[in-house]
Amino acid sequence: MTGLDSAAVGEAREAHGAREVARGAREAPGAGGAHDSKPIPGGGPHPGPHPEARSGPRPGSGSSAPSPVRPRATLALVSAATAVTLMNYTAPMVTLPQTAAALHTPLSGQAWLLNGTPLGLAALLLVAGSLADDYGRRRIFLAGTLALGLTTALGALTTSTWQFTLARIAQGAASAALLASALGLIVHAFPTPRGRLHATGVWGAFVSGGIAAGPLVAAALPNWRTGYGVLGALALLLAGLGTRTLAESRAPRGGRPDIPGALTFGLALVALVAALTLGRDGWLRAPVALLLAAAVALIAVFVAVERRSGTPMIDLGLLRHRRFLASSAGGLFTGLAVIAVFSYLPSVVQRTMHLSPPATAGLLLLWSGLSFGVALQVKRLTIPPRGQLALGFALHAVGALTMLGAIGSGSWTRLLPGLIISGVGSGLLNGALPLLAVESVPRERAAMGSGAQQTLRYIGSSVGVALTIALATSGGHLAHGTNLALLVSAGLAVTGAIGVLVLRDRK
Repeated sequence: MTGLDSAAVGEAREAHGAREVARGAREAPGAGGAHDSKPIPGGGPHPGPHPEARSGPRPGSGSSAPSPVRPRATLALVSAATAVTLMNYTAPMVTLPQTAAALHTPLSGQAWLLNGTPLGLAALLLVAGSLADDYGRRRIFLAGTLALGLTTALGALTTSTWQFTLARIAQGAASAALLASALGLIVHAFPTPRGRLHATGVWGAFVSGGIAAGPLVAAALPNWRTGYGVLGALALLLAGLGTRTLAESRAPRGGRPDIPGALTFGLALVALVAALTLGRDGWLRAPVALLLAAAVALIAVFVAVERRSGTPMIDLGLLRHRRFLASSAGGLFTGLAVIAVFSYLPSVVQRTMHLSPPATAGLLLLWSGLSFGVALQVKRLTIPPRGQLALGFALHAVGALTMLGAIGSGSWTRLLPGLIISGVGSGLLNGALPLLAVESVPRERAAMGSGAQQTLRYIGSSVGVALTIALATSGGHLAHGTNLALLVSAGLAVTGAIGVLVLRDRK
């Protein structure tokens, strides 16, 4: 993924210079943007516009002109769809007890109710990012938004744990298509560094906003089934609006989608999450050991497949770049330390403090609302993204430690200081992660870079939720188990902070 050197640029320009001059008078001004003639990192010379400029339908589709890029409308629609996706993701935070009761889900199976969507996300984000870059970000985004609306509405009709889990996995797969292509669309619409800084900050704030709004919407509606119906309708509405708003862009590499890579990676995740879910009943049992061994073996197969693939889900050469590693570590530890504990904490609060779903959602709003507000202001900070990540992890660790003993006290006010501190930290993370994701890869692979980081984020979430539930329910005393889960979350956050600081670019 290295750029063309100056010699290659010179050769390309000489080869096409005469044709470009002759053709310049005939072309409409501004058709592809000022950045279209720049060399492409990671690719060879192209006999025409920069692949990022290939907007609209392909030649031969019956359209003679590309769709115009509308930056503000693109940012607004992509951010709204992202918020709906995160609302769908976080809705079970307050509806888990209702859903488990309606579906007769045992305590040991509740991890699957929470983990369905992150599992689908983690399994398909990488391949969705590659498909978006190769076959059209608008196309993949709209397909994902439409599928999210349909699968969310279907989730409201399920009658058993396995049906609901499958529906949530399908929602995760649809969300993967939407989220992986979202940043690619934004980068195409905002080609300048200043524009990207603003746009990714707004997008990151809507991630926090969706997290905040999901539990509130779910708690405000009559029941959990109505909540999923409303979210499904919102996604379908946005899919319809997107057909009129978004311009197409792609950076095709040729070749076929990496189906073997997607299958091995997805199966590895299923094996790992299943092992962690079953582990709460005994870590030394044969099924747990077999599942863990299968996960390790499948990851090894995945690496081998990626090395041989002409169009891999992820370019393994990126693992040599510290910025990409820092971005990946930031996503992974955000899932492990932050998303995991706040996915399960509302359920614990309802059980131990006997708060209603609306009251629990209001309490959680203190954390997620602060996260939204801070993420909006991140672009004003002079701290680089890596420093923001380290500070965000540190604040979450302090917040988690501050909440120790709150569950056992029976008083929800004991949670307030920790929610405030962790909310500020979460906002720093959500504001810095999108920018670092698109800066860690060449510009024409923005969707793949976003998919890689978010894959690790939701791997961390899937593993972290299973681990949090296992810790919180260990020993039969929920207050003691929750304290243990909070300690582990704080430790993971500190590890994440150290990791992103260590992975500084070499000078």
